[in-house]
Amino acid sequence: MIGRGMVARRVRVAPRDVVFVKGIFEASEGLGAMFAERGGDLVVAAPEALAGALDELLADLAEELAALVDPLVVG
Repeated sequence: MIGRGMVARRVRVAPRDVVFVKGIFEASEGLGAMFAERGGDLVVAAPEALAGALDELLADLAEELAALVDPLVVG
């Protein structure tokens, strides 16, 4: 699902915050897609052109929710 021309970030939030994060991405139409792996372990993907905006949003979530964000190597 995540391929060439995309960036991905692994995000860990408390399980209770997953629905909130999903709502943020749904409200940010076109910014990226979120995939839940288990509990609060998420993968967020976006087009490379939107990597800066994605990282800004994730930095805000990290501050607000104490989320952990790591780049995900794709390929």
